[in-house]
Amino acid sequence: MHGNFHAPRRPWLQLLSAVLELGEGKAELLRHTERAWASATFAGTRHTIRLVFNRLEAIAAGERLIDALPDHEFTIPHQLVAEAAVSEVIHAALPEPRLEIEAEVLLLEEG
Repeated sequence: MHGNFHAPRRPWLQLLSAVLELGEGKAELLRHTERAWASATFAGTRHTIRLVFNRLEAIAAGERLIDALPDHEFTIPHQLVAEAAVSEVIHAALPEPRLEIEAEVLLLEEG
């Protein structure tokens, strides 16, 4: 390997880290998918992130994530978060309290 090796710009890791941090470290990642997205003027990626929060303390963090995600200021190098929304919320009480969330995030490439 050469000293000036640069990893390709793959923002998904920073995005997942930011979303998990928003979940106060209490979320378990169930699934992440990424697909290319483009319009006439922009290119980017659409991310679907599925998280689960188990037990009441974690569920409270999940509720805060639901409230915070749409307006959260993400700082991901070379990426602009054009859209961030919770697309599905599933509450379950049995066999133990559980909150499952699916979030959709659209990242656009900057410069």
